[in-house]
Amino acid sequence: MISGHEPKYLAWLDYVVFGVMLFLSALIGIYFAFFAKKKQNTTSEYLMGGKKMGIFPIAMSLIASYISGISLLGLPAEMYVYGTQYSMIMCPEAFVSVTMVFVYLPVFYKLQITSSYEYLSLRFSQTVRLMGSILFIIKMLLYIPIVIYVPALAFSQVTGANLHLITPIVCIVCIFYTTLGGLKAVVWTDTLQTFLMFGGVIIVMVLGTMKVGGPGVVWERSKQSDRLEFFNLDLDPTVRHTFWNVSFGNYFYWLAACSVNQAMVQRCLAMPSIRKANITILILAVGILCIVSMSCYTGLVIYATFYKFSQVTIGTIGKADQVLPYFVMQISESVPGLPGIFLSGVFSAALSTMSTGLNSMTGVIFEDLIRPAIKKPMSEARASLVMKVMVMIIGLICVALVFVVERMGTLVQAGKSLSGITAGPLLGVFSMGMFFPWANATGALVGGVTSMVFVGWLSIGSQLAIASGQIRFPTKPVSVEECEVQMFTNTTSTPFTSFAKQGSEPLMIFRLSYMWYTFIGVVTAIIVGLIVSFLTQPNRPQDVNRDLLTPVIHRFLPQSASQ
Repeated sequence: MISGHEPKYLAWLDYVVFGVMLFLSALIGIYFAFFAKKKQNTTSEYLMGGKKMGIFPIAMSLIASYISGISLLGLPAEMYVYGTQYSMIMCPEAFVSVTMVFVYLPVFYKLQITSSYEYLSLRFSQTVRLMGSILFIIKMLLYIPIVIYVPALAFSQVTGANLHLITPIVCIVCIFYTTLGGLKAVVWTDTLQTFLMFGGVIIVMVLGTMKVGGPGVVWERSKQSDRLEFFNLDLDPTVRHTFWNVSFGNYFYWLAACSVNQAMVQRCLAMPSIRKANITILILAVGILCIVSMSCYTGLVIYATFYKFSQVTIGTIGKADQVLPYFVMQISESVPGLPGIFLSGVFSAALSTMSTGLNSMTGVIFEDLIRPAIKKPMSEARASLVMKVMVMIIGLICVALVFVVERMGTLVQAGKSLSGITAGPLLGVFSMGMFFPWANATGALVGGVTSMVFVGWLSIGSQLAIASGQIRFPTKPVSVEECEVQMFTNTTSTPFTSFAKQGSEPLMIFRLSYMWYTFIGVVTAIIVGLIVSFLTQPNRPQDVNRDLLTPVIHRFLPQSASQ
């Protein structure tokens, strides 16, 4: 039994391992800035990196970008506190990949556009494109601070270092190589970081399983505490996680995150053929499946290790999301350098997501907001300088927003509910354009804005209710020296079974599971958009260019439709 009371800190070897990761990441940025054949001094090279990228680095980059520190720390914490129902998010992965390959990617590839939001100006209008770009920027500004906060939290947990000192250091390293090396540096640092990420997770998972006595012990102890829950078929939409909202609701969340996301479109169009892009998407799905399943299993390993001694309950750990770093420090006695490897893995996940966000956000702001506002054409050198300054400014804004993240509940829920504010409306507007030829620019604009305002109100309202203690979720029982207790009575966000005081209940709609937010956003955008379109002279299907519509509906279009 591992039950150390004394806090453990990083050894010099751990700092060396972690320092090497940061040094190699910075080195890749320096290489592409100064030593590569093609320098990063034009906008196309800086943002697109040429259109001859290979399957391997792009696939590794996508895996690293989509698996953030939120997944690596949040998933084991989710299993430890609430049980395994959330692990069923793996179910919709295959369906998301198929949908991307047959519905969305063919449209982007046919048009050969460099920005996914360029589609909105071709299909609707420049104003709708502007709305899409602004929604994307808001989404990234909400998401990146959470991505930075997670590894900083892990770092402070295992070293005792100041969280607010670590945060800017993480950002500076990331800003450094993103600014210098552009997209190529981002992609190749992502590749390095993907290996570190997988390595850290696998080593911790295997060592933890061996220490506790094997997979059988993990399974049995998890079963005894009712943590093994995969098919909760409850139809109540307010239950936090059920099979329905985790699989169906998460399908729309992942579809929004992958199919119309600037980072995904940018990378897929960097491939020389659509066949290679499809292979990349397949590798992405397999990679995500592997890392998610291993992270979920690690959460059960942690419970099996501490099953009679909950570190969180007795106050050794401040938040559920710190349980994995604490566990790593406990099992690291026999493996020198393990905390350094683990920390490198978590930081790698965060750095890759942040660098991708900074790079794609800079491109969107420059192409959609700055360039159209400038009357005189800007030189390539000046444009490159402007984008590099923008990377630094965005990074600083993200640092400031980290302090907001600290006030929220557990990270998985906070990340999903906040990014759902924009994910749903964006997917709704793109889907409306590709599936409904009648939809016009006014409908797209009104639908997108209405959807964002509604989901934003829903998300922020529920988060405030959680933060104030009005909303609590039932957790799985743990034992402290044979005494059954409930965990996190005050510190976690959780469905809403108890309220702070009588008469202060939040609105019923705030009790809706956050897993439905993206789906609600998509449906609201499409329904409102179509109603407004039909009220303001809808497009005639035959007047809409077929290339702007998904191949799935081509057979239903009038033969005379624009080719």
